[in-house]
Amino acid sequence: MSNHDVKDLSLADQGRERIDWALTEMPVLSAIHGRFAEQQPLAGARISGCLHITTETANLARTLKAGGAELVLCASNPLSTQDDVAAALVQHYRIPTFAVRGEDGGTYYRHIAKALDHRPQLTMDDGADLVSELHKNRSDVLRDVIGGTEETTTGVIRLRAMAADHALKFPVIAVNDAMTKHLFDNRYGTGQSTLDGIIRATNILLAGKTFTVAGYGWCGRGIAMRAKGHGAQVIITEVDPLRALEAAMDGFRVMPMHKAAACSDFIVTATGDKHVLGQTHFAIMKDGCVIANAGHFNVEIDIPELESLAIKKHRPRPSVEAYQLKDGRTIRLLAEGRLVNLAAAEGHPATVMDMSFANQALSIAYLWEQGGDLDNTVHPVPTDIDQQIAAMKLAAMGLSIDSLTPEQQAYLSSWKEGT
Repeated sequence: MSNHDVKDLSLADQGRERIDWALTEMPVLSAIHGRFAEQQPLAGARISGCLHITTETANLARTLKAGGAELVLCASNPLSTQDDVAAALVQHYRIPTFAVRGEDGGTYYRHIAKALDHRPQLTMDDGADLVSELHKNRSDVLRDVIGGTEETTTGVIRLRAMAADHALKFPVIAVNDAMTKHLFDNRYGTGQSTLDGIIRATNILLAGKTFTVAGYGWCGRGIAMRAKGHGAQVIITEVDPLRALEAAMDGFRVMPMHKAAACSDFIVTATGDKHVLGQTHFAIMKDGCVIANAGHFNVEIDIPELESLAIKKHRPRPSVEAYQLKDGRTIRLLAEGRLVNLAAAEGHPATVMDMSFANQALSIAYLWEQGGDLDNTVHPVPTDIDQQIAAMKLAAMGLSIDSLTPEQQAYLSSWKEGT
């Protein structure tokens, strides 16, 4: 590994074609790319990104480089890398990239170490592994860091825990929590891409099946919505009474997992927590139940416990492991318990990643300019950035909206007018 570690550079032309294809669905990021190329808001900035190496991420990287940044990328999940995209990033765009689909744990962390060798001033993370490694094992790099961004719910949870312990040594913007991110990326992106991954992996008809979603956050809402649209009978399991109530009001059945597991044909976890499915659930699952994870880390399903219960396993399809238990039942695990939308499919459609990565690009530029004035905690995306991205997306869709009149603005800012 010198300035890259990818599977096969001969895949670069194929990767470039797919990167260009994705860009046709990313008009907001394209507009920001043009602005960055002209204004150079990131001139001289060293950035290390630990992200899913996909076509959409490649267009974010191209945008940051156009803005003057020196960029190094590594993968944020061993099974999410698109090898042709990684090759194109190195060969055609001259962006050092360390990512190989299927890499083992040791290689994964060596790749993160290579990204940190860049001595970044800004970080981009998807799951907070880069920031975690930076704080635990590379404190020599910390003094150079101005700030970072975090893309996903799991990473934001980890970073808020670090901030609460006063362990976080630089400000991080929670891109995940931008309205133009979680309302669209998490709901519509995860909803479509999770079902895409499950269907590609199994080729099983969802109509008429019982489909359980663990967690009714923004990702869970999207998965449930899409499963219902396919004709499945959807069950929601939750620990939060407000979310459970919302799921019930949205027309879904709500019950504990120990009841849902006994009647489900599919179970998908989307909680961000560990061991949502464990021994007590495996013991009562229907024969042939398909289990998958839509969360960032492969801890939501207790895979070591499933391994210990199985007397035999085999792989009937590329992304399916069938575990046969002592009583003859079989449980089918998808994509090794890793995030199924990227491990068994291509991840979110470019249209929603357009807004997510527009948030990344503008937040990184904001940090490069303002990061030194921010506290070492987790910050929201500035409202004007969120609003700007929404307006740009509407314009790209050919949609227009009303504006407040001066009279309406005055009324909303006054307390004197009443009944």
